[in-house]
Amino acid sequence: MTLTIPGFDHVRLPGADGVELATAVGGSGSPVVLLHGFPQTHLMWRHVAERLADEHTVICPDLRGYGASDKPAATDPDVYAKRTMAADVVTLAAALGHERFALVGHDRGALVAFRAGLDHPETITHLGILDVVPTLDMWNVLHGVSAAVGYHLFLMAQPPGLPEAMIAGSADAFFGSFLDAWADDPTTMPGDVRAEYLRASAAAVTSIVADYRASADIDVMHDQADLDAGSQLAMPVTVVQQDWGAQLGYDAAGVWKAWAPDLDHRLTRAGHFMAEEAPDEIASAVRDLLAR
Repeated sequence: MTLTIPGFDHVRLPGADGVELATAVGGSGSPVVLLHGFPQTHLMWRHVAERLADEHTVICPDLRGYGASDKPAATDPDVYAKRTMAADVVTLAAALGHERFALVGHDRGALVAFRAGLDHPETITHLGILDVVPTLDMWNVLHGVSAAVGYHLFLMAQPPGLPEAMIAGSADAFFGSFLDAWADDPTTMPGDVRAEYLRASAAAVTSIVADYRASADIDVMHDQADLDAGSQLAMPVTVVQQDWGAQLGYDAAGVWKAWAPDLDHRLTRAGHFMAEEAPDEIASAVRDLLAR
């Protein structure tokens, strides 16, 4: 049985190209869409969603290829391009009657949110980003032995076949290693939640790899085209991240400022899974963003 956010409705909604997304919806008020990261599902937002639901309609889908959402075959690079996944989110929100909405993403979901902000500036009113830099910049800041923290990016960038076989052969160990290594406080992820993430990820190896592979190919091309065109995010943007700039030797706030002129950049002491480890902090950051 799929775990979902207590008190929220769990429904299936249309995305782009006939894909359906499993989605938790709750609360009332102006809409906020929350997109999860790797190796998780929409369940990662359970604490933040409950905190926001008193004032907002909170919409938490599983990304295509993840959780209980459809997992189309990657017959071409567009299937898991962040442009396509952003179109999923816009289509899903429209199905709920929301032509404009705020969007917050964590990790992989943050890359989808970034692309939605660039592609749909008339739709995304506010943009929140948790613990990433844009795809193009991500590859540019990974250098030398410090890049080992992102070894999975390089593994899943390889041609179809070997990465899928290697990961499927030890799925729990592979996905579990990230849940262990990236959490500053493992107690914030209860056993049933951890088991749900592992179950869902093991059932989605092929589509998860396809998502990552897109970020080494078509997503880079889309970001580069926007960079060359001078495109920027038109809406207020809040970025909350660990101090990756200090760890990897780059100016994280400067990277984001180039894309987001109206930027609130914050560092957190929480680990990568900050929405679960520090939900009050993240909910407060979202509220501050929506007040701008």
